[in-house]
Amino acid sequence: MPRFAANLSLMFNEVPFLDRFAAARAAGFEAVEFLFPYEYPAADLRKRLDDNGLKQVLFNLPPGDWAAGERGMAALPGRTEEFHDSVKLGLEYAAALGCELVHCMAGMSPQGVQIPTLAAIFATNLSWAAEQAHAAGVKLVIEPINHRDMPRYFMHTTRQAAAVIDAVGRDRVGLQFDIYHCQITEGDITKRMEALMPIIAHMQLADVPARNEPGTGEIGWPYVFRRIDELGYTGWVGCEYRPVGDTVAGLGWRKMAAA
Repeated sequence: MPRFAANLSLMFNEVPFLDRFAAARAAGFEAVEFLFPYEYPAADLRKRLDDNGLKQVLFNLPPGDWAAGERGMAALPGRTEEFHDSVKLGLEYAAALGCELVHCMAGMSPQGVQIPTLAAIFATNLSWAAEQAHAAGVKLVIEPINHRDMPRYFMHTTRQAAAVIDAVGRDRVGLQFDIYHCQITEGDITKRMEALMPIIAHMQLADVPARNEPGTGEIGWPYVFRRIDELGYTGWVGCEYRPVGDTVAGLGWRKMAAA
């Protein structure tokens, strides 16, 4: 059975963020992920993890101006110094939280800038960040995000991500394989999973089309869960979905993974 981590940015929204750690533990989760930790002192978050016997398995580097629509800086021209600062901050939080994976978001492609230019910036920045992370005992992951939810995001396909990972180094950067994004952009989930397994460092799930819990959409989850096990994946699967209703009431889907 895959190991599931609760995503505290999307799940357990019935309670304030800092109370979601206890709610996740009470619901049977042993690990958590979330988008960003930076609104809270790292010590406060670590205490919530320790008090509830939880492992922090993933969060994102600072994304730039999220409220203005920014979704990362690694591929953006003119942002190198700010990106470097964001990496340093992210690694400070990773050390405090005992988190071994951090997601580096590429960013939204600016109007008028050619893709090869953005690709070169991304490779340079990611290589620098990966070296800093490696020295700190952290592995960076990158994630293709579907073209429907983020049409201008720099990286949409697993093929793009795999090429970047091979260029920078598989020991430095891994793939964050999100089943939801893959189904929308590429389909053929389990065959892609099989081909990409050597570089997959983290997985995430949500059903398609509405990004709700498994069993609410088009994906055949019992087969997907079985293939995750058969392929020998031992990492975490982050539950990055929006519950249709009450979070706990919607957790019955986990029975499909145990079948």
